Amino acid sequence: MKAVIRAQYGNLEVLQVTTLERPVPKKNEVLIRVKAAGLDYGQWHLMTGTPYAMRLATGLTKPKQRVLGTDVSGVVESVGREVTRFKVGDAVFGATSATFAEFTCAREDQLCLKPERLSFEQAAASAISGVTALIALRDVAKVKPGQSVCVIGAGGGVGSWAVQLARHFGADVTAVCSTSKVEFVRALGATSVIDYINTSLPTDGRFDAILDLAGNRPLTVLRKSLAPGGTLVLGGGEGGDRVFGGVGRTLRAALWSIFLEHRLVMLVGFVKPEPLRALADIVEQSSVTPAVDRTFLLDEAADAMRALESSQVRGKLVLRVAA
Repeated sequence: MKAVIRAQYGNLEVLQVTTLERPVPKKNEVLIRVKAAGLDYGQWHLMTGTPYAMRLATGLTKPKQRVLGTDVSGVVESVGREVTRFKVGDAVFGATSATFAEFTCAREDQLCLKPERLSFEQAAASAISGVTALIALRDVAKVKPGQSVCVIGAGGGVGSWAVQLARHFGADVTAVCSTSKVEFVRALGATSVIDYINTSLPTDGRFDAILDLAGNRPLTVLRKSLAPGGTLVLGGGEGGDRVFGGVGRTLRAALWSIFLEHRLVMLVGFVKPEPLRALADIVEQSSVTPAVDRTFLLDEAADAMRALESSQVRGKLVLRVAA
């Protein structure tokens, strides 16, 4: 099978399209014929091996897993003997490893049936970003109808989901993004949009919850925008140094939160079975739709990564693996 690998950490030149053996599913796994795979900054970090602290999990000197990719959508090709939720031919989406390939394996609890209203490309842009946004709003910030929510980084993969989900939960949504993404974000359903290049965040304590996905604003600035008892959810983390990335700011926030009236919470975006099923139900029963900026062929993975690095992506990029 064809797959995108990197044998070592580095920039775009380490990416290779090569041929590998088709994986064999374990007893609790399904084999997926991949139709599409989502691309986000998580894959860029896995390619470059930065921040360096992540290598404690991914491999100190070279990657443990050579094939990139986490988001996936496709069709079940075969099932392990203990699998009960899926059968051959089912269209599924979810999150696993090594998805930049024509075939990959996933545990059945990492997958859901693909909502019929979504294309495979849209479904491939759903699991990581959608579940992260859902956990941030529903479980961490506990957003309620009528509350005021601010999404910083609203034009990205998680941000575009967060704007739509916050509206779905009945919140009044202020979206913060760059000038080039204002109209895109407005079309997602934001009540108001702040172009951060020309306008600063309001400091009148109006927001019940702030989801900061940009990762580079001082905590003191963000707290001025929070209502008394409000919640600041810190995701992203593209700032910071090459060793720890943006983790330093989130750790400071967790420490400060002990002494403050505001809740400052670090967002950890793992795809879990219940939020994934909840996301699938929301998408199936509402107008919430993943935002796909562009699609690339599997052979064009380096071009897709280069587009990601431009920071001009509206929503998410997707690799189309099979027609």
